[in-house]
Amino acid sequence: MDDQLRMAARLDWARHALADADARLTRASTDAGFRSYWRSNGQPSRIVMDSPPDKEDVRPWLRLRDVLDRGGVRVPQVLSRDVESGFLLLEDLGRDTYLQVIAADNADALFDAAITQLLKLQAIAPPDDLPVYDEALLARELHLFDEWFIGRHLGLSLTAADLETLHRSYRQLIDAALAQPQVLVHRDFMPRNLMPAADGPAVLDFQDAVRGPIAYDALSLFKDAFLSWPQQRVDGWLGHYHARALAAGLPVPALARFRRDADWIGVQRHLKVIGIFARLHHRDGKPKYLADVPRFFAYLDEVLPRYPELMPLAELIDRVVKPALSARETVAAP
Repeated sequence: MDDQLRMAARLDWARHALADADARLTRASTDAGFRSYWRSNGQPSRIVMDSPPDKEDVRPWLRLRDVLDRGGVRVPQVLSRDVESGFLLLEDLGRDTYLQVIAADNADALFDAAITQLLKLQAIAPPDDLPVYDEALLARELHLFDEWFIGRHLGLSLTAADLETLHRSYRQLIDAALAQPQVLVHRDFMPRNLMPAADGPAVLDFQDAVRGPIAYDALSLFKDAFLSWPQQRVDGWLGHYHARALAAGLPVPALARFRRDADWIGVQRHLKVIGIFARLHHRDGKPKYLADVPRFFAYLDEVLPRYPELMPLAELIDRVVKPALSARETVAAP
């Protein structure tokens, strides 16, 4: 279906679902994969999720929404649905996510509320057929770094010795992830996917949830893709999460081990995201994400020197990757 036909079908469905023949829709958000979100003009306003069935099946989103809702997690409420056509009518949670409203003076309170939702999410028994953050998935994500960032973006061909170093580091990170206690993992539990709400925050973008390492979502919350905090505050928030998780009966290890687990799964995530941002640029024509790549190298710089086992990775990045990145940026500068 072309864009004009889809737009007409979306508006027709929305008017029927809203029981308002004069309803109009305006774009509510962008960059949600193949899904799009549209706000109605009535009072109260509603959100139409448009998930074209030939591009992105809405059923995984609905299924995970229901799993989280039954577990007490605050998720968007579905008011009407047409699964075959890929249309949902949702409550309107407002225009701002945590990313727009969080600041140094309110971060403690907002993150504490986010931890409340995260603990509820992690207490849910993962459905038996939920994908697992297994060795294959962890490795596939890590290889985004060498395939899309080192190879495609920087145009580098690593030597056999450097490839061996990189793959040995990947092996260490994968083993560390698999050794963690396993729980339900959102995979993108960060401020952009949290909406301020009186009984929330409401959690968004959960359709890619898996069973995986317990430190993953907490680390993602505090080492965000689009917002950085002083390491001292991150350490404090991780300690606060750990204390609350322990009190809630979640299977967190002792604090020192948990901090190591968070650091190591963070390295996996940071490398993956650098690769994803390069892919978004080169494959999907979305160059804006490259501006946040230095944030992830800064995260790596904070963590890698703490662990002798990861120093070969740090040395490889400093010797090969960073100089190539600097050279590319110099050439690209006007």
